[in-house]
Amino acid sequence: MARHLITSALPYINGIKHLGNMVGSMLPADVYARYMRKRGHDVLYICATDEHGTPAELAAKAAGQSVDAFCAEQHDKQKAIYDGFGLEFDHFGRSSSQQNVELTQHFARKLHENGFIEERAIRQVYSNTDERFLPDRYIVGTCPHCGYDKARGDQCENCTRVLDPTDLIDARSAISGSGDLEVRETKHLFLLQSKLQHEVEGWLAGNGSKEWPTLASSIAHKWLTEGLQDRAITRDLDWGVPVPADVWPELAAEGKVFYVWFDAPIEYIGSTKEWADAARDTAPESRDWKSWWYEADDVRYTEFMAKDNVPFHSVMFPATQLGTREPWKKVDFLKAFNWLNYYGGKFSTSQQRGIFTDAALELLPADYWRYFLMAHAPESDDTSFTWELFSSSVNKDLADTLGNFVNRVLSFSRKRFGDEVPAGAAAGEAERKLGEEIARLLAEYEGHMEALQFRKATASLRALWSAGNSYLEEKAPWLEIKTDKDAAALTLRTAMNLIHLYAVVSEPFIPASAKAMRGAFALADDTAAWVTGEEAAALAFVPAGTPFTVPPVLFAKITEDDLEAYRARFGGGDDA
Repeated sequence: MARHLITSALPYINGIKHLGNMVGSMLPADVYARYMRKRGHDVLYICATDEHGTPAELAAKAAGQSVDAFCAEQHDKQKAIYDGFGLEFDHFGRSSSQQNVELTQHFARKLHENGFIEERAIRQVYSNTDERFLPDRYIVGTCPHCGYDKARGDQCENCTRVLDPTDLIDARSAISGSGDLEVRETKHLFLLQSKLQHEVEGWLAGNGSKEWPTLASSIAHKWLTEGLQDRAITRDLDWGVPVPADVWPELAAEGKVFYVWFDAPIEYIGSTKEWADAARDTAPESRDWKSWWYEADDVRYTEFMAKDNVPFHSVMFPATQLGTREPWKKVDFLKAFNWLNYYGGKFSTSQQRGIFTDAALELLPADYWRYFLMAHAPESDDTSFTWELFSSSVNKDLADTLGNFVNRVLSFSRKRFGDEVPAGAAAGEAERKLGEEIARLLAEYEGHMEALQFRKATASLRALWSAGNSYLEEKAPWLEIKTDKDAAALTLRTAMNLIHLYAVVSEPFIPASAKAMRGAFALADDTAAWVTGEEAAALAFVPAGTPFTVPPVLFAKITEDDLEAYRARFGGGDDA
């Protein structure tokens, strides 16, 4: 059985993330990790805050803090929010960790030894007003490809094209806003990706990338078709992984640091080493970080990210790994997502547009957001958040289809049969048909989860919930009890077994609600393990006589007054 290594794109440290960031990487990774754990697999889910580069320095400057203090504070704030969303990382690290510093410098040394790093004199933008060279993200202007007027010097976030600062039209300093820029000569290190082009092509052809979502594979092959370019991997910043002085003493003396996109992917390995080192004094044998990353032939590695991150993870980082001539584990499956928009316009951290994760948790519990975001995940194309769509999904799917089923079954049974699961008659034809349908839907759900098709998986999960409602309406225990008490007891016992089944299979998507459903039954040996198709068809998880309680309402409906308040606070429709 393969071990499963799962990573999601590292969230930038420059402030709280919005829902688009959540659905494009961390949330689907958590859903998948939870599912694989429940299926009995050995899973390691790794993430971290991305703390280097221009965004960190600019955000710290705006906050009036030193960069290290700002990053430490923001890491804790972000981690608290992700805990609130129920994200179960095995480790959530920091790219500024000593482990990542050492690994990044190790990678650079190996690439240099193998002839894949070269020191070059280049002409770089210098700000006379700021009296410093400007890294690419310190320069903003108009994208020459799409006309977006807030493009950065490394990449246009609107069209995702990779840029050089000198490509920008009407370029200006992101620090002072000054356009008093000139180009001067300085030295930087370049990763010779052009030398690794054919190796990356061969790796992509042989690693199963044809099984990747079209979005991910098309972006990777587009980069290769256009030809890999040698890329500067150092910057003039005060904060970052230092260039090692034993290899490049002159650049180290000038304070050069590695480009954030060079060290950030290495932090996946660095964060795993942080995870291992955290247990060094208590259980060192239980955490071998190298077994996940070095000569890890039994590991299946799955990455989750939004489409703008795909080039760096599908081409640049694999090139870096290949160039070390060491057996580092490379991605097996790259799950990429399109954009989640807000009323047709982009969520934006820099422009504070849309719903941010801290505000989302202030409004409603995490399961409301988790379910909606995965049910409408931007997999095949961009999707759009609207409050109307959100409330419809919550009210119809969560409150009516699932929550109401749980509440009315348990409440009615307690009222008519007491606080234990009733016995009643033996299962009949209706229960047999229900079991067959549940087993079929469960297999469908599992197939979509194995294929990482989250919208389809959510639809299958919703169909499982609906099957219970259809059964309840067909059997109508509120009528049965008037003429055949044993038949009514059978119906309710069957429905209670459905509730337990729902708790198990819904856990990856709505873990808090699943825990409440499972906790309604006082089962002596409730491991909440995954269920087989045969077990699902039998619907015999909760035997007669099991004590139960009625949990609080799982999902409260969103009212028109709620909607009006949300639109007033966040904008909606014409106000968005």
